[in-house]
Amino acid sequence: MRSKRGHGIGGSRPWLSRLAGALALAGVAGGLSGCSAVNQVPVLEERAKSAWSEVQNQYQRRADLIPNLVETVKGYAQQEKDVLIGVTEARAKASSVKVDAGTVSDPQKFKEYQDAQNQLSGALGRLLVTVERYPDLKSNQNFLALQSQLEGTENRIAVARRDYITAVQAYNTEVRTIPGRWIAAVLYPEAKPMETFTATPDSARPPNVKF
Repeated sequence: MRSKRGHGIGGSRPWLSRLAGALALAGVAGGLSGCSAVNQVPVLEERAKSAWSEVQNQYQRRADLIPNLVETVKGYAQQEKDVLIGVTEARAKASSVKVDAGTVSDPQKFKEYQDAQNQLSGALGRLLVTVERYPDLKSNQNFLALQSQLEGTENRIAVARRDYITAVQAYNTEVRTIPGRWIAAVLYPEAKPMETFTATPDSARPPNVKF
């Protein structure tokens, strides 16, 4: 009889162990859910991706303005051929480099995108400087309208980049510090730190479009 009771108790131990483990995990998960820790990684990730989409949207807005700007300047300053070609080529290159919300964690691709946009900013700035030599162009109503739209877009780009940097800082901090780092490793292994813009003297300032 003693042997049978011992066998019965021994046989129940694996079941009790599994039950205890399940209850412990449930308690931990419940505690984390209560403080929103479990969802913090994906919430911050989606916020950063949304901010990145707005950056792309504003850069696209700028790219859409450039063809009309180039054509307007060409009508008054055809001799500025090299400058006009430079802007057109820089726009084409910037438009060909794509970094979507799923690849902002790739340092090389992100750098290619930023470099292309910075080159376009530089080419655009050189184009706008040439306008100083053409008073008639500076007073052209079509040019003035484009100038106003471009100025507004450059401001929107600056705001969008700032918001993206802030969102990425919050997300990267979460996935690199405890407990976010542990939660990401277990529940969101695909969550990787995202790249952010690096400020340089040329790229930090939008082209001067006021005359």
